[in-house]
Amino acid sequence: QVQLVESGGGLVQPGGSLRLSCAASGSLFSRNAMAWYRQAPGKQREWVASITRDNIKVYADSVKGRFTISRDNAKNTVTLQMNNLKPEDTAVYYCNTDGGRRDYWGPGTQVTVSS
Repeated sequence: QVQLVESGGGLVQPGGSLRLSCAASGSLFSRNAMAWYRQAPGKQREWVASITRDNIKVYADSVKGRFTISRDNAKNTVTLQMNNLKPEDTAVYYCNTDGGRRDYWGPGTQVTVSS
């Protein structure tokens, strides 16, 4: 049974940086493309970035050039480096497979960008 746990969120000023991490049970990351998602209050969850098994990376236009996704299959972790953060980045961030499997959603980690 897969368990995903996100960490690294917090309060940061506009223009600041945060690094989010996701740990998974088993060998999930080595067998799947992985992704980060986020959900702001009152809004639907949206896709942020993906990384394939071959380390091909794709980003939403809203974060392109500011966020970097990476993975370490041996440690079963995926990371999201977030630079030049903006208030509109405020949301709960989640990791999952690129397909966003319903039963894999973890607790998420809160990111708040504010002065």
